[in-house]
Amino acid sequence: MERIVAQYYIETPLPVEKAAAVLAGEQSSGTFVDIPGETDELKKRFAAKVEAIQLLDVVDTPATPGPSRIGQQYQRANIWVSWSVENFGNNLPVMISTLQGNLYELTQFTGLKLMDITLPDTMTQQFRGPQFGIDGCRKLTGVYNRPLIGTIIKPSIGLTPTQTADIVSVLVAAGIDFIKDDELLSSSANSPFAARVDAVMAVINAYADKTGKKVMYAFNISDDMDDMQRNYDKIVEAEGTCAMISLNSVGTSAVKKICDRGELAIHGHRNGWGMFNRHPLLGIEFPAYQKLWRLAGVDQIHVNGIQNKFWESDDSVVKSIESCLEPITGMQTVLPVVSSGQWGGQAPETYRRTKTTDLLYMAGGGILGHPAGASGGVKALQQAWKGAIEGQSIEEIARQHPEFALSVAKFGKK
Repeated sequence: MERIVAQYYIETPLPVEKAAAVLAGEQSSGTFVDIPGETDELKKRFAAKVEAIQLLDVVDTPATPGPSRIGQQYQRANIWVSWSVENFGNNLPVMISTLQGNLYELTQFTGLKLMDITLPDTMTQQFRGPQFGIDGCRKLTGVYNRPLIGTIIKPSIGLTPTQTADIVSVLVAAGIDFIKDDELLSSSANSPFAARVDAVMAVINAYADKTGKKVMYAFNISDDMDDMQRNYDKIVEAEGTCAMISLNSVGTSAVKKICDRGELAIHGHRNGWGMFNRHPLLGIEFPAYQKLWRLAGVDQIHVNGIQNKFWESDDSVVKSIESCLEPITGMQTVLPVVSSGQWGGQAPETYRRTKTTDLLYMAGGGILGHPAGASGGVKALQQAWKGAIEGQSIEEIARQHPEFALSVAKFGKK
């Protein structure tokens, strides 16, 4: 049987070989003592294996709280551990429990982070993955050879359906490709979900009938499972093309259930990401994280952005984009969603670092807060990306385009 391989970045006060063996045992057939049922035959078939160890630096202070004593040193290392796909088959929650379960609580480790996963073809072929992915999202929006330009409705919460539709009307007339609810809004006291869908889709459908361009709007369906299904049905009934799910809030099984329906592109929002990743020696790295959600079937996933407003480094963002674009056998490629304090000024550096236009480039305040209004904000983003692809600098783009020049004047110092 083929095996799935997980790479971990660890810190331990023990010899690394011993700590790695504990991890492999705890996450497969073993426990803290020998037991009669763990035969050699059983272990040969189901036990995890430590495939490789790469020693790194040694430190005097542990990365996380735990048992320690004066004079203790802590070895850091990369380790690779594998499991037979027989252990979990196509059961995604059990696979995640295997790769990320109790190992974070083992006293043998003062730091542990899942860095990446290597998935065998026999396993990935059991999952459909994204129904639309990059190619499907481009087909739905009619956007090719450049990033999809998108925005978020702001204020995040508090607008009525009519007020939301008024903003959408301005945005679609300006040539926006994508709009989404904020993750803080699904169905509020003054904006019931169904009423918002009706108001927004009336604008989008009328514009599509007139021009042939169908703007993609990601309505936030995150809720209990039954309500998510009803919200999904409402979007389909209104001829929408996309639903948004807060991945970490809803969970793997619920996301996969929705993705498996296959009628709408699924916009995966990773809000809460910092609690999984911000500590350098705890949690999960994005290359592993996005593979789990691609198996579930998400079509679009957030990656943060260059020079963003949060804590994540540009190098980390670039790595996240590259990991989304890495092929998985038999699956569509997931569309990276660049967001977080973005405006047109980051476009040249984003393109220089990634050399790709396979992006959904999102600007909330960068569009809605533009001095010339939302229409000017959309034009400025379009101008920025055209210039970025042509190799122009921020200064060169600003000299040619007044809307972008206004963006530089307002957002440039930020």
